[in-house]
Amino acid sequence: MNTQRTVPGATGPGGWPADTRTTLALNRMGTFDLDLDRDVMHLDDGALAVFDLRRDEYDGRPESLGSRVPQSESARMDTLVSQAIKDGRRRYGLYFRVRCRDGTLRWTHTQGHILRDPAGRARRLVGVVRDATDELAGAAGGGAPDTERHRESSVVEETTAALAHARSVRDVIDVLESARGMGRLGAVSLLMGLVEGNHIRQIAEGRTASLVPELEYTRIDADFPMSEVVRTMTPRFFVSRQEFAARYPRLWPHIAPLNASAAAYLPLIAQGRAIGAVGLLFRDKHTFPPHEETLLTALTSAIAQSLQRAMLYEQEMELAESLQRFMLPHTIPAVPGLRTEVSYRPARRGRDIGGDWYDVIPLPGGRVAAVIGDVQGHDTHAAAVMGQLRIVLRAYAAEGHTASTVLARASTFLHDLDTDRFATCLYAEADPSTGWLRLVRAGHLDPLLRGTDGRCRVLPVAGALPLGLPHLGAPDFPVTSVELAVGETLVMFTDGLVERPDADLDDGVRALVDAVGRGPDDLRKLADWLCELPNARAGVDDLALVLLRRDASPVPQLGRRLHHHVAPGDLRAVAGVRQMARAAVRSWNADACADALELVTHELTVNALRHTDGGAVVTFRLLDGADRRVRVEVEDTSTEAPELGRDEDIGLTGRGMLLVDRLADVWGVESRATGKSVWCEFVAPTRYGTPE
Repeated sequence: MNTQRTVPGATGPGGWPADTRTTLALNRMGTFDLDLDRDVMHLDDGALAVFDLRRDEYDGRPESLGSRVPQSESARMDTLVSQAIKDGRRRYGLYFRVRCRDGTLRWTHTQGHILRDPAGRARRLVGVVRDATDELAGAAGGGAPDTERHRESSVVEETTAALAHARSVRDVIDVLESARGMGRLGAVSLLMGLVEGNHIRQIAEGRTASLVPELEYTRIDADFPMSEVVRTMTPRFFVSRQEFAARYPRLWPHIAPLNASAAAYLPLIAQGRAIGAVGLLFRDKHTFPPHEETLLTALTSAIAQSLQRAMLYEQEMELAESLQRFMLPHTIPAVPGLRTEVSYRPARRGRDIGGDWYDVIPLPGGRVAAVIGDVQGHDTHAAAVMGQLRIVLRAYAAEGHTASTVLARASTFLHDLDTDRFATCLYAEADPSTGWLRLVRAGHLDPLLRGTDGRCRVLPVAGALPLGLPHLGAPDFPVTSVELAVGETLVMFTDGLVERPDADLDDGVRALVDAVGRGPDDLRKLADWLCELPNARAGVDDLALVLLRRDASPVPQLGRRLHHHVAPGDLRAVAGVRQMARAAVRSWNADACADALELVTHELTVNALRHTDGGAVVTFRLLDGADRRVRVEVEDTSTEAPELGRDEDIGLTGRGMLLVDRLADVWGVESRATGKSVWCEFVAPTRYGTPE
């Protein structure tokens, strides 16, 4: 980029001979003088023009150039100059970029002389700074013809553009070794190493991989060219085989078979420190003109920045994957009567990783809870939130709360976590002995149900808002109760399995329904089959999958049974118990006793929670026989029998049992090893139909 500037003394032919200011200005050069003791730097008009600054925009402090010199370039310059001073050198030279006032970047070159006092201490830096834009663009100067310079400059530009898309260190190497990379500059072999502590690990060896195995991991203080350029942060150019052999006799026997006639070793500098080095070997080459050294230096700057981005990206990906591996369950519990398979695939593109999770939680009474969800976002923050949310869901479920209460408390936890993330979730509590499922859906996709004949359909589940929103209680998470027949399969999944950028979500769900119906019957093979669908293979988003299939009941049961645990003192869970009672009689076609059963269940559960220190176990049974009945049992930890009040005592102690006595067809109390069980039965005549 060429910026038009008006330079004093350079507007006309002028006198002869030209003064120094005019000569420097016409060549787009300027001078500087840095007093190291006072940290003051003088820039003449030519130097200010190179930095695209007006005189009133510069106050003599080096840090005032921060608006023109990017931070990464400034750090690199400081490091190189400091190293030159430390090494006792008298001169230094380097290329760096300047940001113009219009935001564009251009290359600049500086050459400095280090002035020292009699004790050898550096006191001043004096030198010149010049615009190197045309030099890098191949528009002027001696050496190679303009067409050759233009070709080389194009190589740098195209390679730099390709490196901008590199996401991993392997991507960077592939770009450099491809037809767009270093081969177009005449290099026949590429070597690259990255700094790891006090060593350099070679990550690309071109055609020398089988020739230099001992150089895979070398010390920075070793006598090798990569080690030297990393230590000094200055490039080294060799223009003859003899020169290389004399300087590095240990390395030469490995390089000689490549018939290289010249070599260039350049440091990879990012944010002022050497992160590695690159080596290029050439054939039929015996010189490196200044413009080629400049081009290679410019290219290695782009390589270093691309490598640093790639390493940071890979570190973030590794951290996110490690978080997920640690936070997701390592084993799935074996539950008699229920087969379970899970699968998880992280995203393979971008930073899309971290939000999806699954869990299978053993519950009291042989029941199990299956959970699948997705935290908003695809980064390490999402992974961290996911891990915490999975833990609290497991804790609340293990306490015996209803499905509604579990999600309500998890939602409150996520809101109180003071994060800006919310989460969708599908929670399914299963009783393998009866096949009963209680499902709660918080902003998540409906599950699928595959029948014993292989047919698949969407299973509608009452919806609720996602977790993490304020003021959500158990009533805000309605429960859907269904019965899973032996051989039927519940399919729970996250949107990574169905969502595509170029298609409607409903189309993705329909495609999944079709795939589940066509998939193998074996549950493990079915999980693998679904993870090979186009969306899963594309890896655009994480995906999690949980499959539940009911096997034969582990123990014979009398009729059908629905079982639920209520935690001690959890009166808010009573609403969920009432919902479960109504769902049970509806499913068993016993609606005639629904109101009475719901009210009696409420009273017995409240009594158990208020008058004992423990929780309650509520069980509903369908007793098939000559007189078809629905039975409810509420078990608690107290051995004291309930008190039956009188009619005139209604509203006082004993009111609950009075209602039980009036509404139930029959009731009673049974002793248990840990307390008692209060039960009652309601007749459900066959005229209401057979169970669904």
